[in-house]
Amino acid sequence: MAQLFHIHPETPQQRLINQAVDVIKDGGIVIYPTDSAYALGCQLSNKSAMVRIRRIRQLDEKHNFTLMCRDLSELSTYAHVDNPSYRLLKAFTPGPYTFILKATKEVPRRMLHPKRKTLGLRVPDHPIVRDLLETLGEPIMSTTMIMPNESIPMIEPDAMHDLLGKQVDLIIHGGYCGIEPTTVVDLTGETPVLVRVGKGDPSPFE
Repeated sequence: MAQLFHIHPETPQQRLINQAVDVIKDGGIVIYPTDSAYALGCQLSNKSAMVRIRRIRQLDEKHNFTLMCRDLSELSTYAHVDNPSYRLLKAFTPGPYTFILKATKEVPRRMLHPKRKTLGLRVPDHPIVRDLLETLGEPIMSTTMIMPNESIPMIEPDAMHDLLGKQVDLIIHGGYCGIEPTTVVDLTGETPVLVRVGKGDPSPFE
């Protein structure tokens, strides 16, 4: 059965952050809070954990997974970022936005869109995930905690534990963090394209 950690959403306990990172490094799947909604994540290099996430969410190969990054310098390791895109990213990160970008060779092909070779990247603004990323020292491969045939993310960690306790390894209870997923912006073309309206203000991209 999955462990359930209660971590303070403003002042995360480092002892529990360390234990959560150990779960990720050991190949575990973790449900954790972000600045938009709860997310389901694992270590980027772990193929079997990614397969398990696909099974839970019933995702096909065209789904764009998201890399949660500590900052823009880490993001640029995994995505091709030109100067206009960098200026835009600098203005809107950290925050509840996901940006679709062309991936570098640092990203395993299994997590890319099979034809476009793109992925979603974001720099979240939430103390728990920031501390997780800092302690882990690498991005977390993630997707929003939305169950198949549902339109909004799950919001209650205890309910997640009841439903998914045998399918994930750790659930971090970090309080309420909303039901709106991120606003998604595609930066792979000549101009930004608004793909999905979410928590982040979409007006600059409309």
